[in-house]
Amino acid sequence: MSTRITQNMLNSNMMFNLQRSNKAMDKYQTQLSSGKKINKPSDDPVTAVRGMTYRSALNQIDQYKRNTDDGTSWMTTTDEAMDQVTQVLQRVRELTVQGENGTNDASARTAIAEELDQLKEHLGEIANSQIAGRYIFAGTAVKTPPYDAETKQFTNSNNQKLELQVGQNNNVQINVLGTDVFNYQGDGSQGIFKLLDQLVSEFRSTKPSTSGSLDKLDSQIDNILKERAELGARMNRMELSASRIDGLEVSTTSLLSQEEDADISVVITNLKSQENVQKAALSVGARIIQPTLMDFLR
Repeated sequence: MSTRITQNMLNSNMMFNLQRSNKAMDKYQTQLSSGKKINKPSDDPVTAVRGMTYRSALNQIDQYKRNTDDGTSWMTTTDEAMDQVTQVLQRVRELTVQGENGTNDASARTAIAEELDQLKEHLGEIANSQIAGRYIFAGTAVKTPPYDAETKQFTNSNNQKLELQVGQNNNVQINVLGTDVFNYQGDGSQGIFKLLDQLVSEFRSTKPSTSGSLDKLDSQIDNILKERAELGARMNRMELSASRIDGLEVSTTSLLSQEEDADISVVITNLKSQENVQKAALSVGARIIQPTLMDFLR
C-alpha cells in the first residue's frame, strides 16, 4: 500500500531540509570566523577532551617556565653575591699578608684592623642579600635576615633547601645555604665573621700574632669556590630544563593546533559547497510550494 504524499508533507520536508542546510552553513561560518574546528564540546566531544588535556599540559608548562625564570634569577643573584664574598676575602687575605710584615708599626696595623672591620660590615650586607624581599642565604626562613646587624654575626642556622619544580619529576635546588658559606668550620674556625673578628683583634693587639690565619682564610676561600661550583652546576641544569620546557611547549602547542584549529581552505570549500546546496534547496522549495485556491479568490 503506497503512502499518500500531501502538500503539507512536501512543505514540512522542504522546511526540515532547509533548516539542516542552514545549520551546516552556520557551522562553517562559525569555524571560519573563529578559526576553530569546534566551538563547544557538543561539536566533537572526543576532540574537546583531547584539547582540554593539551591545554592543561600547557598550563603546567607555563608554570614550569615561571619557575625556571624565578630559579635562574635567584641563582644568578646568589652567584653574584658569592663573587663579592670571594673578592672581600681576597682583600682580607691581602691585608693579612701586609699586616704580617714585621715592618708595620702600631698605627699601620690599626689602619689594617679598621679596614678589616669595614670589610666585615660589607660582608654582613652581602649575607643579607635579597631578591624580591626574600633573603637568599636564609634557607627557608626567607623573611628573617640571617646576619644580625647588632651582634654583627651570622645567626641563621636554617639548613633547609629551596627547590622549584621545573618538570613533572624534576626539582632543582636554587639556594646556597648560608650556614655552608658564612659558618663554614672545616678549617677549625667558627665561620667567616668569627675569623674576621679574630684578625681585627690580633691587629689591634700590642702583641700581634696571626699565625694560622692565612691557612684559615685560604680554606674559607676554597669553600666559597666549591659552593659556587656546585651552584654553577645547578644553574647549567636549570638552563637545560628551560630549553627542554621550550621544546615541550612547542610540541604541545602543535598538537593542540592539530586538534582544534580549522583548516581554513577546507572550511571555505565546504562553505561554498553548502552555499550551492542552500541555493538549490531554496530553488526547489519555490517549486514545491504551489499556489492554492485562496490565491485566486481575490
